[in-house]
Amino acid sequence: MMKKILTDKRLIVLLHVLVWLILFIIPTYLLYFDSSRDLTFLLNTYIQTVLYAVLFYLSYLWVVPRFFFGNKRFSYVLILVSSVIVATVILEVTTLFFPRNQGIAPPHPPMNATEMPREMPMEMPRMNLQKPIRHGPSPGWPTYNFILTSLLVSAFALGLRFSQKMIQNEKEKEALQKEKLFSELAFLKNQINPHFFFNTLNNIYSLVETSVSDGQKAILQLSKLMRYLLYETDKESLELDREIEFMEHYINLMKLRLSSKVELQVILPAKNTGLQIAPLLFLPFIENAFKHGISYSSPSFIHITMRIHEDAVSFECSNSLGGKGEEMLKTAHGIGLENVKKRLALLFPDRHTLDIHATETAFRVFLTIRLTNNSTP
Repeated sequence: MMKKILTDKRLIVLLHVLVWLILFIIPTYLLYFDSSRDLTFLLNTYIQTVLYAVLFYLSYLWVVPRFFFGNKRFSYVLILVSSVIVATVILEVTTLFFPRNQGIAPPHPPMNATEMPREMPMEMPRMNLQKPIRHGPSPGWPTYNFILTSLLVSAFALGLRFSQKMIQNEKEKEALQKEKLFSELAFLKNQINPHFFFNTLNNIYSLVETSVSDGQKAILQLSKLMRYLLYETDKESLELDREIEFMEHYINLMKLRLSSKVELQVILPAKNTGLQIAPLLFLPFIENAFKHGISYSSPSFIHITMRIHEDAVSFECSNSLGGKGEEMLKTAHGIGLENVKKRLALLFPDRHTLDIHATETAFRVFLTIRLTNNSTP
């Protein structure tokens, strides 16, 4: 809330106007409840308020931004002290025309004989009734008070401007971090597409050698995948349903080259999930499973499961390896898995868990992402 107040220019102007209106109205109320109706006091108060306003905006709009933030601290102090001195001189000159009430009780008028009480004797001790009786602060206190208040007003202008400067720097830092995040995500996504396309073309080439009809089906499936990659993945987020549909097309394409020795289990959620997610987060895991989980000489398996839990997505992908698990874990699982790990760290720094386990015979990935309904990551 405070951050919004200090950055909204229209709200700042409105608050400044309200504050100074209040400061000008308060003396009027004080004078209304004062039976003396001292208009000189009201005029002096308004003069001081105007001088405080000049000192405040002189520091707020010019001295602080140019000298304090410009690393000219000595000049800032010099100008601040000089402006307070000038304002004090102006105030003292105005008091020559509108003297302040110094807190001196007016002398009592002499009583005549008719006004004296009857029981009071005529002979009274002589007293100097014309001598004023002083009470309250010293005559120089209004000047000291003005100087002290002027310094406090200037310090408040410095504090307010400094707070706005810090918030502005924080906003610029957040904008730079966001721009860097988008640049890194775009770079990683551009790496994924060529890698995926290269592996898919290799698979289609193998299919064409064994079956022309299967190769034609694979090319049709590839065209659907490429349409998705070209026209959908440039968005920051898209419907999870579209990502699931893309995964189904890819799995159908890969099924064309599977033999009867490969056990394929796929469990994907129904459509209309109502969730949004960044594109191509699950593809590297599925691609990795088909690349390393297929064996044409011995039984092998690929298990792919995705489930929706309110605003969270859990994904599990496991495949057989045939003794290459430890080697894959040491080599960081290839460029595709490394990219998706970086993307997850950038998009969901505190909202995902990724566990990768490899043995001599199997490779398993467990991924959980906490999402929000109908919102970007």
